[in-house]
Amino acid sequence: MSGQDPEFVKGAFAKIADRYVMTNHVLSLGTDILWRRKVGRLLQGWSPRRVLDVATGTGDLALEIQRRCPEARVLGTDFCPEMLNHAAKSGVQETQVADAMKLPFEEGSFEVVTVAFGLRNMENWQAALREMARVLVPGGHLLVLDFSQPSGLLRRPYELYLNKILPKIAGFLTGEGEAYQYLAGSIGEFPFGDEMLALFEKADLLENRCETLSGGIASIYTGVKG
Repeated sequence: MSGQDPEFVKGAFAKIADRYVMTNHVLSLGTDILWRRKVGRLLQGWSPRRVLDVATGTGDLALEIQRRCPEARVLGTDFCPEMLNHAAKSGVQETQVADAMKLPFEEGSFEVVTVAFGLRNMENWQAALREMARVLVPGGHLLVLDFSQPSGLLRRPYELYLNKILPKIAGFLTGEGEAYQYLAGSIGEFPFGDEMLALFEKADLLENRCETLSGGIASIYTGVKG
């Protein structure tokens, strides 16, 4: 299963790191905060001791997990140092520069691995899922939060916003419209729903589930390592 050019992605995120959080909140009208809170509640129910947040970026999800699971050790990794600098400054307990395609951890190192809006930007989606599953303990959870595509009446207005309006607003806010033009295009290419669940299954994950959010604009996928 194909993915993205890692060097282009790293460069794009390095350019927008300083305004990434603010821009996301504006573009999603704050909905991304609610999505992360839902993920935090899920993890709270799992009561993990060791959590790896892959492609943590500026650390938004890692911070939510820390708030919901204060007893857990939360490690945020990313291959973009500029993003990790913001995560550390924001209060993420532990950060480490690491490529999601080659995680520097032994098998069975974590009870939960999360990735929010990061899998879509990786070089090979299937291989990335396998690598994240590798570092889970048996019975551990993999959780992916990412954009999907709504159906019905919301589909066309969403596509208009995503492809025409969003890059212009983001370009104005960050001065890097090209990066957000890429992000908009990447959503259209990214598997969602049953296609994503099939990738989970190929990564030897069990009990795979999909929960759509905000009419299908985003989805939470979960699986358990057998």
